Amino acid sequence: MLRNRRLARKVADAGFAEIRRQLTYKGRRNACPTVVASRWYPSSKTCSSCKTVKAKLPLHVRVFSCEACGLVIDRDENAACNLADLASAGTTGTGVAGEPGHAQRAETAWSRPEDPRQPGQPHS
Repeated sequence: MLRNRRLARKVADAGFAEIRRQLTYKGRRNACPTVVASRWYPSSKTCSSCKTVKAKLPLHVRVFSCEACGLVIDRDENAACNLADLASAGTTGTGVAGEPGHAQRAETAWSRPEDPRQPGQPHS
């Protein structure tokens, strides 16, 4: 991505760190878990049906086709399915798809911060 300056600039402008910070904050506030996939998790290169991982998948290829099971699906939809599976399993992505022994339990933010106000007191 760093080789493609336009793409790198647009990603930097999107402010993903701020989006992640906001999602984590709001998740903690509402007692919802935040699951984060590793930066190297191959969500686009993994078949969402049979979990076979492709060795290479260039960015210009927009349709994912699996040689193992024959699945043909949009690349982004395939990645979304894989990330949804990762989140429902409650594991963090390790970059090694299809190896459940390498997955770790996700760090989730289930606890609400303590409210310093006493019941019946107005907000300040």
